[in-house]
Amino acid sequence: MTEKEKAVAGLLYNANYDQELIDHRIVCKDLCHQLNVALPSDIEAQRELFPKIVGSVGKDFFVTTPFQCDYGYNIFIGDNFYSNHNLIILDCAKVTIGNHVFIAPNCCISAAGHPLDFENRNIGLEFAYPITIEDNVWIGANVTILPGVTIGKNSVIGAGSVVSRSIPADSIAVGVPCRRIKAVPTA
Repeated sequence: MTEKEKAVAGLLYNANYDQELIDHRIVCKDLCHQLNVALPSDIEAQRELFPKIVGSVGKDFFVTTPFQCDYGYNIFIGDNFYSNHNLIILDCAKVTIGNHVFIAPNCCISAAGHPLDFENRNIGLEFAYPITIEDNVWIGANVTILPGVTIGKNSVIGAGSVVSRSIPADSIAVGVPCRRIKAVPTA
């Protein structure tokens, strides 16, 4: 089983010394660099580059640079997506982002994690679990979303939160660790 196959299966894998994964990251990092150095006024160049980075993106998206990710091909984004400055997506596993998702500045979506025992960490092993952000979600500034989390549709994640477990649909959730504090008000 290759290291990439282990990652997809949710097993411990070695991303640090596996040449296939290193090569994939280099290709992605080069594309991210091209996106990030495009003039802010050159919207056309940005709209052409971003779909080359990610697995798929729907219509009407805007990514305010800088943007970084590891592989890109594990990121699947729906329609009407917006992210502000400094979005980082560590997409060692599949990251699915629904329609009408808005992400504030300085957010990190990390499907990657590391073992608690130092022996496995020291030899470069890590794990990756999928992340899903459903439709109509708003993520506040400086939010970190950790491996294996699902954020339910119509939810709002408050600024500065660390989302370490799944959040149900229609929730306002905040804190470290992030937890649901109430339902989203209906109009």
